[in-house]
Amino acid sequence: MLNSSRPRRVLVVDDELLIRWALREALEAKGYEVTEAADASSARAALDAGAARPDAVVLDYRLPDSNDLGLLTAMRQTAPSMPVIVMTAHGTEEMIKRALDLGAYRVVSKPFEVLQMADLVTDALAQA
Repeated sequence: MLNSSRPRRVLVVDDELLIRWALREALEAKGYEVTEAADASSARAALDAGAARPDAVVLDYRLPDSNDLGLLTAMRQTAPSMPVIVMTAHGTEEMIKRALDLGAYRVVSKPFEVLQMADLVTDALAQA
């Protein structure tokens, strides 16, 4: 059961600093606690944070140390019900289908509207 007295936590995983910053600003404005990761290794560490584990993840498809859906697969194994929104500038129909089959809540093409992404996180958490 989720502790409703604490803010919901969102992990933003993207190697682009500007995207992480913009998403952090939009999500914090909605009351979320945001953690950032610039690569798959840092994202894995954030997922292993025990009690500080995120409630949702916004995940870039291509990272310096990961350019496939392996990180999404690992997230599904660690936290099967945690909503994961995948962002990509390189989405093919096959990649999008595979991400959704692996349990991604949604696949969003870059560029995207930051405020719409924050709303999407809210929708994902409401359905989790």
